Amino acid sequence: MSSPDPLPVSPGAPSEASPATSHDVLIVGGGLVGASLAIALDRTGLDVAMVEAAPAGALPAVFDQRNLSLAEASVNALRTLGVLPRLRTPTGAIRRIHISRSGDFGRVLLQAAEHGRDSFGQVVVARDFGDALEATLAALPRLRRYRPARFLGFSIDGAQDDRRVARVATEAGELRIAACLVVAADGTASAVRDALGIATQRHDYDQTLFVARVRGERAPDGTAWERLTDHGPTAVLPRGDGHYGVIHGVARDDADAVAALDDAAYLARLQRAFGWRAGRFLHVGPRSTYPMVRVLAERTVAPRAVLVGNAAQTLHPIGAQGFNLGLRDALTLVECIEAAQARGDDIGSAAVLADWAERRREDRARTAAFSDGLARTTANPSTLAAAMRGLGLFALDHDAALRARVVGGAMGYRGDVPRLCRGEAA
Repeated sequence: MSSPDPLPVSPGAPSEASPATSHDVLIVGGGLVGASLAIALDRTGLDVAMVEAAPAGALPAVFDQRNLSLAEASVNALRTLGVLPRLRTPTGAIRRIHISRSGDFGRVLLQAAEHGRDSFGQVVVARDFGDALEATLAALPRLRRYRPARFLGFSIDGAQDDRRVARVATEAGELRIAACLVVAADGTASAVRDALGIATQRHDYDQTLFVARVRGERAPDGTAWERLTDHGPTAVLPRGDGHYGVIHGVARDDADAVAALDDAAYLARLQRAFGWRAGRFLHVGPRSTYPMVRVLAERTVAPRAVLVGNAAQTLHPIGAQGFNLGLRDALTLVECIEAAQARGDDIGSAAVLADWAERRREDRARTAAFSDGLARTTANPSTLAAAMRGLGLFALDHDAALRARVVGGAMGYRGDVPRLCRGEAA
């Protein structure tokens, strides 16, 4: 993903003594989680502002042709927030999940009907989802949007008792924006996180993921396949437009050669990696690539600041946990803010942020461990690892209680689950 061009800062940029524009909440980042948070905060009546790199009329680069697997908990929340009804194209229901690994015995087939569900979740195209988020944001009368704009850092007086003051570059010059609470929703390479001095733990999986839309000889039937190999997963997801959303993992050293393949050669490679479970692949659309690096912030709160989404944790996409986890970060933060409002407390106080961090602790830890463990163990080519994986797949396929726990987590029900995710009204 390319970074936006730096915004010019006029020679007349304000000094530290210049007055700051003030808001209750300042969200830095207008991507998946930042936009969802702004929408969810609307019901609080607070003065909310958002700093966005993309100009008006353009979507952030994250809203491309990649496919998002929304867990049931996320579907519940986004439907209640009015986002999903604005989608222009139908979603693809995930009614079955088929998991296998090349070279291993055993496989797992999870069926939503066995757990009293019509589906485990829905597949949406990021671009369509971005349009739906934008349409919802445009209907919020109180939201102030600074765009195109870029976070520069915090002012010298940026950690006062009752506010933080952010420095933001805009086309008109530098602004100082004060807020009771600053939310970092600015992605993996978070400038806000860096400005707060929060360190990260990083692990490079040495994999590159290729993402594309693929048409097959058979239309999707609600099955999501996860085919695992030494070099990463190949996931084939049922889209609502009759195509498949395909994620193909390759070793980093092979990425340039794979990127250079023409469409016919790429489809042949994909067919070899995945097999014929969905029939013959006939056509592939434009391919995007993403290097896979796990980034975990060592803490998620600072005085009057909080990290959500990829700024807090960027996970391997195996198991499709990333956005779903980030959305739960955002919705739990809204609940903590509402509770503070009801008590008449300061929404950015240390106590409120400590409560949020504690509520997110179990879900964040378990989801990150699940994603990382799955990525590492499934890519391990050793004979012992293969035997252990086979036994694990066999146990999961034959143990109803174990399947229920795995399914519950995959649908977004880990730890302290926000009310909207549980299907309760706002």
